[in-house]
Amino acid sequence: MSSSDSAGLRRTALDALHRSLGATMTDFAGWDMPLRYGSERDEHVAVRTRAGLFDLSHMGEIAVTGPEAAALLNHALVGNIASVGVGRARYTMICRADGGILDDLIVYRLAETEYLVVANASNAQVVLDALTERASGFDAEVRDDRDAYALIAVQGPESPGILKSLTDADLDGLKYYAGLPGTVAGVPALIARTGYTGEDGFELFVKPEHAVALWEALTEAGAGVGLVACGLSCRDTLRLEAGMPLYGHELTTSLTPFDAGLGRVVKFEKDGDFVGREALTEAADRAAANPPRVLVGLVAEGRRVPRAGYPVVADGKVIGEVTSGAPSPTLGRPIAMAYVDAAHSAPGTEGVGVDIRGSHEPYEVVALPFYKRQK
Repeated sequence: MSSSDSAGLRRTALDALHRSLGATMTDFAGWDMPLRYGSERDEHVAVRTRAGLFDLSHMGEIAVTGPEAAALLNHALVGNIASVGVGRARYTMICRADGGILDDLIVYRLAETEYLVVANASNAQVVLDALTERASGFDAEVRDDRDAYALIAVQGPESPGILKSLTDADLDGLKYYAGLPGTVAGVPALIARTGYTGEDGFELFVKPEHAVALWEALTEAGAGVGLVACGLSCRDTLRLEAGMPLYGHELTTSLTPFDAGLGRVVKFEKDGDFVGREALTEAADRAAANPPRVLVGLVAEGRRVPRAGYPVVADGKVIGEVTSGAPSPTLGRPIAMAYVDAAHSAPGTEGVGVDIRGSHEPYEVVALPFYKRQK
């Protein structure tokens, strides 16, 4: 179970361990979470070149079970969840009736009539409430399982070797976006080959009372190959380099999946009606007829770092807005994701800049992602 401190922040089962490691803690979506342990640049580089260990216990787990669990999820979400095989996972979204994105999700099919929906920490209650409301009339149960899990991620090129030393689960047979039950360091876990860093890696769902033992076992197993504890700060720069959207930045209720360039997650061909179908059909038609702003990558020519909300400019006019920006340890230059007018979205487009406190700094338009790992 999570505990709360005097400021009302929820603490994960690993809270004392983070503090013993000297972590800088921060309020993230009502949770007291480690921002960094030392240098966020060093943590970032460790994940790209070796391995990093993350506490993600703030994520929102919601169980959906029962004979009509698949039908409920097909109705409630935009993806075709009924077609997900047992042991597999799918990236999808939950939208409002007007097509606006409430959250992006990963849904794991654990058994024939059992699913685990993982929501962003900031939206966990919103998603839980929406699924509960949308379950009306279905023979299925929606259960808040946030206190039932701790979530530990090991990410980076050395992560398969580290995990293999602690489990006899078939990691070689575990595909990307798949999960299997197993035992890691003697602890029962759902082992998922998912992540948010652009690297190979695993997310381990365990009971909170097993979290410390698992963290310590992974730390020990990874010591010889350079595994380090990593905070949320480098998780953000890693996902930014990998071109992965973050809710509240690239995804909001004012955007449909088609506005976000993620229309592929909407499966109109699935059976039955789903929440937002009509609005999303119109959004798809609009996007085809009149392309919306496009999510692009921007690489700075100078050293100044763009931040969310900064205007993107060309020929003295505002043509878009930065959604996320940070220094890129891998590229060695500041980078940003931004929505820009379609006319300025092609990689290599000349004359694009970011208005940083009144100064128009030159930026190169590039295709996302900024970084792609070598297979």
